[in-house]
Amino acid sequence: MNKIITEPLQKFNGPLVRVCCGENTPPEGSYQVNFNRLEIIIEGQHDLVVDSSQGFENLSLTENQMIYIPSNAWSKPTWEKSSRMISILFSKNQVGFSYVHYKEGEGFVDVIKQALPLPSSMAVEHVLAALNCIAEEKKCTVMGEHLAKSLILYCLALLQNPQQEKVSRGEKLYRSMCIYVQENFHKDITRISVANRFGVSSAHVSRLFNQEGSVKYADYVTYVRLDRAKFMLKKYNFKVEEIARRCGFKDTNYFCRVFKQKTGKTPSEYRLNA
Repeated sequence: MNKIITEPLQKFNGPLVRVCCGENTPPEGSYQVNFNRLEIIIEGQHDLVVDSSQGFENLSLTENQMIYIPSNAWSKPTWEKSSRMISILFSKNQVGFSYVHYKEGEGFVDVIKQALPLPSSMAVEHVLAALNCIAEEKKCTVMGEHLAKSLILYCLALLQNPQQEKVSRGEKLYRSMCIYVQENFHKDITRISVANRFGVSSAHVSRLFNQEGSVKYADYVTYVRLDRAKFMLKKYNFKVEEIARRCGFKDTNYFCRVFKQKTGKTPSEYRLNA
């Protein structure tokens, strides 16, 4: 796994095509998470819709190009052309690597994930903050490209010399599952689908969340979905029904009931007081 990620990053020397912004309302099916993301195209063509100062913009990224998407900005891949890419997600305490191989006419051939803890150094946080400032300026600069490439160099050092962390194999797996839930909260992610994704039993998924997170799997999924719903209620003028759907709730009444149970307010009341 490490080699699949490391070798392409070592060879990469391409341009930063875009630093995305997140001003406009995301379209249905867009990918929006509270992580900063750097996506690197290894091979093929990756078509996507992004937010720009002029509104929605269609981009076609090809081999040896990259794009930076700040936390809570969005992108909408079309997944039509064959491509291989590496997506790097930066959370507060760890970096998540996803190797994605998509084949036209066949779908996803490989989606491999790895998470590594971040050292206590604040260097990465400052680089990300600088890139996010460039996103607010609505343009891609030479400085942005250098900052993005510095993130790649940092990730390479992390992959080649990972931080020694005294955590169990179970905790590492639990963390990876949490990232997976946070990336896919809008989908129908059941214990069985997560178990299949990580090659374990559904009972093992339950044990990991109970032991490592002291929470039931279903409760964690609900927490992630409600957290995203709060963000959408504050930022967008979506109807409650649409927010429920975009956050993975199939039933609007159930969403409203759970929202009030957890927050003490209905979604509409929460929006008025936000």
